[in-house]
Amino acid sequence: MPSGKSSRRLVVTAGEPAGIGPELCLDLVNSALATQLVIIADAGMLAERAASLLKPVRITAYAPGSSPGQGELAVLDQPLVNKAICGQLDSANSQSLLDGLTRAVEGCASGEFAALVTAPLQKSIINDAGIKFSGHTEYLADAMNCRTPVMLLVAGKLRVALASTHLPLKAVPAYLTTAGIIRVLRVLHADLKSIFQIDDPEIIVCGLNPHAGEGGHLGHEDQEIIAPAIAACVSGGMKIRGPLPADTAFTPVAGHADAILAMYHDQGLPVIKYAGFGHAVNVTLGLPIIRTSVDHGTALDIAGKGTADSGSLFAAVELAAELAGL
Repeated sequence: MPSGKSSRRLVVTAGEPAGIGPELCLDLVNSALATQLVIIADAGMLAERAASLLKPVRITAYAPGSSPGQGELAVLDQPLVNKAICGQLDSANSQSLLDGLTRAVEGCASGEFAALVTAPLQKSIINDAGIKFSGHTEYLADAMNCRTPVMLLVAGKLRVALASTHLPLKAVPAYLTTAGIIRVLRVLHADLKSIFQIDDPEIIVCGLNPHAGEGGHLGHEDQEIIAPAIAACVSGGMKIRGPLPADTAFTPVAGHADAILAMYHDQGLPVIKYAGFGHAVNVTLGLPIIRTSVDHGTALDIAGKGTADSGSLFAAVELAAELAGL
Protein backbone atom coordinates (compact mmCIF):
# COMPACT_ATOMS: atom_id res chain seq x y z
CA MET A 1 0.00 0.00 0.00
CA PRO A 2 1.14 3.59 -0.52
CA SER A 3 3.43 4.89 2.19
CA GLY A 4 1.41 8.09 2.59
CA LYS A 5 -1.62 6.39 4.16
CA SER A 6 -0.98 7.98 7.58
CA SER A 7 -1.24 11.55 6.25
CA ARG A 8 -4.49 13.51 6.13
CA ARG A 9 -3.26 15.82 3.35
CA LEU A 10 -3.76 15.55 -0.40
CA VAL A 11 -1.37 17.34 -2.74
CA VAL A 12 -2.60 18.85 -6.01
CA THR A 13 -0.31 20.05 -8.81
CA ALA A 14 -1.85 22.97 -10.70
CA GLY A 15 -0.64 21.88 -14.13
CA GLU A 16 0.06 24.11 -17.14
CA PRO A 17 -0.12 27.72 -15.90
CA ALA A 18 -1.33 29.01 -19.27
CA GLY A 19 -4.25 26.59 -19.13
CA ILE A 20 -7.27 26.09 -16.91
CA GLY A 21 -5.53 24.07 -14.19
CA PRO A 22 -4.79 27.03 -11.87
CA GLU A 23 -8.36 28.35 -11.94
CA LEU A 24 -9.74 24.87 -11.33
CA CYS A 25 -7.47 24.58 -8.30
CA LEU A 26 -8.83 27.87 -6.98
CA ASP A 27 -12.29 26.29 -6.91
CA LEU A 28 -10.97 23.67 -4.48
CA VAL A 29 -11.26 26.28 -1.73
CA ASN A 30 -14.93 25.23 -1.71
CA SER A 31 -14.16 21.55 -1.17
CA ALA A 32 -16.16 19.93 1.61
CA LEU A 33 -13.60 17.18 2.17
CA ALA A 34 -12.52 16.69 5.76
CA THR A 35 -8.86 16.72 4.77
CA GLN A 36 -6.32 19.38 3.94
CA LEU A 37 -5.58 20.14 0.31
CA VAL A 38 -2.16 21.49 -0.61
CA ILE A 39 -1.67 23.08 -4.05
CA ILE A 40 1.77 23.11 -5.68
CA ALA A 41 1.98 26.14 -7.96
CA ASP A 42 3.47 29.59 -8.29
CA ALA A 43 1.72 31.31 -5.38
CA GLY A 44 1.85 34.75 -7.00
CA MET A 45 0.36 33.40 -10.21
CA LEU A 46 -2.52 31.79 -8.30
CA ALA A 47 -3.20 35.02 -6.40
CA GLU A 48 -3.23 37.01 -9.66
CA ARG A 49 -5.53 34.49 -11.31
CA ALA A 50 -7.92 34.63 -8.36
CA ALA A 51 -8.00 38.42 -8.53
CA SER A 52 -8.56 38.52 -12.29
CA LEU A 53 -11.43 36.05 -12.01
CA LEU A 54 -12.89 37.78 -8.94
CA LYS A 55 -12.63 34.58 -6.94
CA PRO A 56 -12.66 35.23 -3.18
CA VAL A 57 -9.66 33.02 -2.43
CA ARG A 58 -6.79 33.91 -0.10
CA ILE A 59 -3.49 32.22 -0.87
CA THR A 60 -1.58 31.10 2.23
CA ALA A 61 1.84 29.48 2.46
CA TYR A 62 1.72 25.75 3.14
CA ALA A 63 3.18 24.64 6.45
CA PRO A 64 2.93 20.98 7.58
CA GLY A 65 1.55 21.89 11.00
CA SER A 66 -1.05 24.44 9.91
CA SER A 67 -4.53 24.25 8.43
CA PRO A 68 -6.04 26.87 6.11
CA GLY A 69 -9.11 28.72 7.31
CA GLN A 70 -12.35 29.51 5.54
CA GLY A 71 -11.67 30.89 2.07
CA GLU A 72 -7.95 30.09 2.26
CA LEU A 73 -5.97 27.80 -0.03
CA ALA A 74 -2.69 26.32 1.20
CA VAL A 75 -0.03 26.64 -1.52
CA LEU A 76 3.43 25.13 -1.66
CA ASP A 77 5.14 27.78 -3.75
CA GLN A 78 6.88 26.58 -6.94
CA PRO A 79 7.95 29.77 -8.72
CA LEU A 80 7.77 29.98 -12.50
CA VAL A 81 10.65 31.32 -14.56
CA ASN A 82 8.40 33.62 -16.59
CA LYS A 83 5.06 35.21 -15.80
CA ALA A 84 2.21 32.99 -16.97
CA ILE A 85 -0.20 34.43 -19.52
CA CYS A 86 -3.48 32.61 -20.13
CA GLY A 87 -3.53 30.82 -23.46
CA GLN A 88 0.15 31.50 -24.21
CA LEU A 89 2.49 28.56 -23.70
CA ASP A 90 6.04 29.22 -22.51
CA SER A 91 8.59 26.43 -22.64
CA ALA A 92 10.79 28.29 -20.15
CA ASN A 93 8.38 27.25 -17.37
CA SER A 94 8.50 23.53 -18.20
CA GLN A 95 11.24 22.50 -15.77
CA SER A 96 9.55 24.38 -12.93
CA LEU A 97 6.35 22.41 -13.54
CA LEU A 98 8.21 19.10 -13.48
CA ASP A 99 10.10 20.16 -10.34
CA GLY A 100 6.75 20.77 -8.67
CA LEU A 101 5.55 17.34 -9.75
CA THR A 102 8.72 15.78 -8.36
CA ARG A 103 8.18 17.58 -5.05
CA ALA A 104 4.66 16.17 -4.89
CA VAL A 105 5.91 12.64 -5.56
CA GLU A 106 8.56 12.96 -2.87
CA GLY A 107 5.94 14.17 -0.42
CA CYS A 108 3.69 11.21 -1.18
CA ALA A 109 6.57 8.73 -0.91
CA SER A 110 7.64 10.12 2.47
CA GLY A 111 4.14 10.11 3.94
CA GLU A 112 3.81 13.90 3.99
CA PHE A 113 0.86 13.56 1.62
CA ALA A 114 -1.68 10.73 1.34
CA ALA A 115 -2.19 10.97 -2.42
CA LEU A 116 -1.40 13.02 -5.49
CA VAL A 117 -3.94 14.74 -7.75
CA THR A 118 -2.74 16.34 -10.98
CA ALA A 119 -4.23 19.05 -13.16
CA PRO A 120 -3.35 18.73 -16.86
CA LEU A 121 0.05 19.54 -18.36
CA GLN A 122 0.74 20.47 -21.98
CA LYS A 123 2.98 17.68 -23.31
CA SER A 124 4.03 19.58 -26.43
CA ILE A 125 5.53 22.57 -24.64
CA ILE A 126 7.56 20.38 -22.28
CA ASN A 127 9.00 18.55 -25.26
CA ASP A 128 9.67 21.90 -26.92
CA ALA A 129 11.84 22.71 -23.89
CA GLY A 130 14.03 19.74 -24.79
CA ILE A 131 12.60 17.51 -22.06
CA LYS A 132 11.28 14.13 -23.16
CA PHE A 133 7.76 13.90 -21.77
CA SER A 134 4.95 11.66 -23.00
CA GLY A 135 2.61 12.19 -20.06
CA HIS A 136 2.14 12.12 -16.30
CA THR A 137 1.76 8.33 -16.29
CA GLU A 138 5.15 7.64 -17.83
CA TYR A 139 6.90 10.43 -15.92
CA LEU A 140 5.65 9.18 -12.56
CA ALA A 141 6.62 5.62 -13.44
CA ASP A 142 10.17 6.72 -14.22
CA ALA A 143 10.36 8.84 -11.08
CA MET A 144 9.32 5.92 -8.91
CA ASN A 145 11.11 3.14 -10.78
CA CYS A 146 7.83 1.50 -11.73
CA ARG A 147 8.15 -0.95 -14.62
CA THR A 148 4.48 -1.24 -15.53
CA PRO A 149 2.31 1.80 -14.88
CA VAL A 150 -1.29 1.30 -15.97
CA MET A 151 -3.65 4.10 -16.92
CA LEU A 152 -7.14 3.48 -15.57
CA LEU A 153 -10.08 5.79 -16.30
CA VAL A 154 -12.98 5.71 -13.85
CA ALA A 155 -16.52 7.03 -14.31
CA GLY A 156 -18.78 5.65 -11.61
CA LYS A 157 -18.72 1.87 -11.91
CA LEU A 158 -17.13 1.94 -15.36
CA ARG A 159 -13.37 1.37 -15.23
CA VAL A 160 -11.31 1.28 -18.41
CA ALA A 161 -7.59 0.46 -18.39
CA LEU A 162 -5.14 0.81 -21.26
CA ALA A 163 -2.57 -1.71 -22.48
CA SER A 164 -0.73 1.13 -24.26
CA THR A 165 -0.95 4.84 -23.60
CA HIS A 166 0.46 7.77 -25.56
CA LEU A 167 1.58 6.12 -28.78
CA PRO A 168 0.83 6.83 -32.43
CA LEU A 169 -1.79 4.36 -33.64
CA LYS A 170 0.61 2.84 -36.17
CA ALA A 171 3.02 1.96 -33.32
CA VAL A 172 0.50 0.06 -31.20
CA PRO A 173 0.61 -3.43 -32.85
CA ALA A 174 4.40 -3.63 -32.56
CA TYR A 175 4.27 -2.37 -28.97
CA LEU A 176 1.87 -5.05 -27.76
CA THR A 177 3.43 -8.29 -26.53
CA THR A 178 2.06 -11.25 -24.63
CA ALA A 179 4.44 -10.61 -21.74
CA GLY A 180 3.53 -6.93 -21.64
CA ILE A 181 -0.21 -7.61 -21.56
CA ILE A 182 0.31 -10.15 -18.79
CA ARG A 183 2.13 -7.51 -16.73
CA VAL A 184 -0.66 -4.99 -17.30
CA LEU A 185 -3.34 -7.50 -16.34
CA ARG A 186 -1.47 -8.47 -13.18
CA VAL A 187 -1.15 -4.82 -12.11
CA LEU A 188 -4.79 -4.13 -12.94
CA HIS A 189 -5.98 -7.23 -11.07
CA ALA A 190 -3.79 -6.53 -8.03
CA ASP A 191 -4.82 -2.88 -7.70
CA LEU A 192 -8.50 -3.62 -8.20
CA LYS A 193 -8.11 -5.80 -5.13
CA SER A 194 -5.79 -3.67 -3.00
CA ILE A 195 -6.87 -0.12 -3.87
CA PHE A 196 -10.49 -0.55 -5.00
CA GLN A 197 -11.18 -3.32 -2.47
CA ILE A 198 -12.75 -5.71 -4.99
CA ASP A 199 -12.22 -9.22 -3.63
CA ASP A 200 -12.34 -11.22 -6.88
CA PRO A 201 -12.17 -8.83 -9.85
CA GLU A 202 -13.61 -9.71 -13.23
CA ILE A 203 -11.83 -8.20 -16.24
CA ILE A 204 -12.80 -8.06 -19.91
CA VAL A 205 -10.03 -7.67 -22.49
CA CYS A 206 -10.69 -5.96 -25.83
CA GLY A 207 -9.28 -7.27 -29.06
CA LEU A 208 -6.97 -5.07 -31.12
CA ASN A 209 -8.57 -5.56 -34.52
CA PRO A 210 -12.20 -5.29 -35.68
CA HIS A 211 -14.17 -8.33 -34.52
CA ALA A 212 -11.13 -9.34 -32.44
CA GLY A 213 -9.38 -10.39 -35.64
CA GLU A 214 -12.26 -12.36 -37.18
CA GLY A 215 -10.43 -15.64 -36.66
CA GLY A 216 -7.25 -14.27 -38.20
CA HIS A 217 -8.87 -12.77 -41.29
CA LEU A 218 -8.57 -9.23 -39.89
CA GLY A 219 -5.22 -9.56 -38.14
CA HIS A 220 -3.32 -12.11 -36.09
CA GLU A 221 -2.52 -10.08 -32.96
CA ASP A 222 -5.69 -11.13 -31.15
CA GLN A 223 -4.98 -14.85 -31.49
CA GLU A 224 -1.21 -14.76 -31.28
CA ILE A 225 -0.54 -12.06 -28.67
CA ILE A 226 -3.64 -11.17 -26.65
CA ALA A 227 -5.29 -14.61 -26.26
CA PRO A 228 -2.13 -16.28 -24.82
CA ALA A 229 -1.80 -13.46 -22.27
CA ILE A 230 -5.38 -13.98 -21.14
CA ALA A 231 -4.88 -17.75 -20.95
CA ALA A 232 -1.79 -17.33 -18.79
CA CYS A 233 -3.62 -15.05 -16.35
CA VAL A 234 -6.68 -17.32 -16.22
CA SER A 235 -4.41 -20.27 -15.42
CA GLY A 236 -3.12 -18.17 -12.52
CA GLY A 237 -6.60 -17.85 -11.06
CA MET A 238 -7.80 -14.55 -12.49
CA LYS A 239 -11.30 -14.04 -13.88
CA ILE A 240 -10.61 -12.64 -17.34
CA ARG A 241 -12.60 -12.90 -20.59
CA GLY A 242 -11.52 -12.09 -24.12
CA PRO A 243 -10.28 -10.96 -26.42
CA LEU A 244 -13.74 -9.59 -27.17
CA PRO A 245 -14.58 -7.28 -30.09
CA ALA A 246 -14.23 -3.75 -28.76
CA ASP A 247 -17.58 -2.75 -30.28
CA THR A 248 -19.40 -5.09 -27.87
CA ALA A 249 -16.96 -5.30 -24.93
CA PHE A 250 -18.47 -2.14 -23.40
CA THR A 251 -22.10 -3.25 -23.83
CA PRO A 252 -24.32 -5.33 -21.54
CA VAL A 253 -23.93 -8.21 -24.02
CA ALA A 254 -20.40 -8.73 -22.71
CA GLY A 255 -21.61 -9.28 -19.15
CA HIS A 256 -20.34 -7.92 -15.86
CA ALA A 257 -16.82 -6.56 -15.57
CA ASP A 258 -15.07 -4.68 -12.79
CA ALA A 259 -12.71 -3.29 -15.43
CA ILE A 260 -12.19 -3.43 -19.18
CA LEU A 261 -8.73 -3.47 -20.71
CA ALA A 262 -8.51 -1.58 -24.00
CA MET A 263 -5.52 -2.05 -26.26
CA TYR A 264 -4.89 1.60 -27.10
CA HIS A 265 -5.73 5.13 -26.04
CA ASP A 266 -8.56 5.96 -28.43
CA GLN A 267 -10.15 2.53 -28.11
CA GLY A 268 -10.91 3.13 -24.45
CA LEU A 269 -11.05 6.85 -23.81
CA PRO A 270 -13.93 7.78 -26.13
CA VAL A 271 -16.16 5.36 -24.24
CA ILE A 272 -15.23 6.64 -20.78
CA LYS A 273 -15.55 10.26 -21.86
CA TYR A 274 -18.93 9.67 -23.45
CA ALA A 275 -20.08 7.94 -20.27
CA GLY A 276 -18.72 10.47 -17.83
CA PHE A 277 -17.05 13.53 -19.30
CA GLY A 278 -16.69 16.17 -16.63
CA HIS A 279 -16.62 13.70 -13.75
CA ALA A 280 -14.37 10.91 -15.01
CA VAL A 281 -11.05 10.39 -13.26
CA ASN A 282 -7.66 9.13 -14.44
CA VAL A 283 -5.94 6.79 -11.94
CA THR A 284 -2.38 5.53 -12.34
CA LEU A 285 -2.06 1.92 -11.19
CA GLY A 286 1.18 0.13 -10.41
CA LEU A 287 2.72 3.01 -8.45
CA PRO A 288 3.66 2.88 -4.76
CA ILE A 289 1.51 6.00 -4.28
CA ILE A 290 -2.06 6.92 -5.15
CA ARG A 291 -2.37 9.30 -8.10
CA THR A 292 -5.53 10.58 -9.74
CA SER A 293 -6.09 13.23 -12.39
CA VAL A 294 -8.71 15.00 -14.46
CA ASP A 295 -10.09 13.50 -17.67
CA HIS A 296 -9.42 16.57 -19.84
CA GLY A 297 -6.60 18.72 -21.19
CA THR A 298 -5.32 22.22 -20.60
CA ALA A 299 -8.10 23.99 -22.58
CA LEU A 300 -5.90 26.94 -23.51
CA ASP A 301 -8.73 28.55 -25.48
CA ILE A 302 -10.85 29.17 -22.39
CA ALA A 303 -8.10 29.71 -19.81
CA GLY A 304 -8.66 32.79 -17.69
CA LYS A 305 -12.26 33.27 -18.82
CA GLY A 306 -13.85 31.73 -15.74
CA THR A 307 -15.93 29.26 -17.75
CA ALA A 308 -13.95 26.07 -17.05
CA ASP A 309 -15.85 23.28 -15.29
CA SER A 310 -14.02 22.04 -12.18
CA GLY A 311 -16.18 18.90 -11.88
CA SER A 312 -13.49 16.47 -12.99
CA LEU A 313 -10.90 17.93 -10.60
CA PHE A 314 -13.36 17.66 -7.70
CA ALA A 315 -14.06 14.06 -8.73
CA ALA A 316 -10.32 13.34 -8.86
CA VAL A 317 -9.80 14.80 -5.40
CA GLU A 318 -12.75 12.89 -3.96
CA LEU A 319 -11.61 9.59 -5.48
CA ALA A 320 -8.04 10.15 -4.27
CA ALA A 321 -9.35 10.72 -0.75
CA GLU A 322 -11.52 7.59 -0.96
CA LEU A 323 -8.71 5.40 -2.26
CA ALA A 324 -6.37 6.75 0.42
CA GLY A 325 -8.93 5.90 3.10
CA LEU A 326 -9.44 9.49 4.21
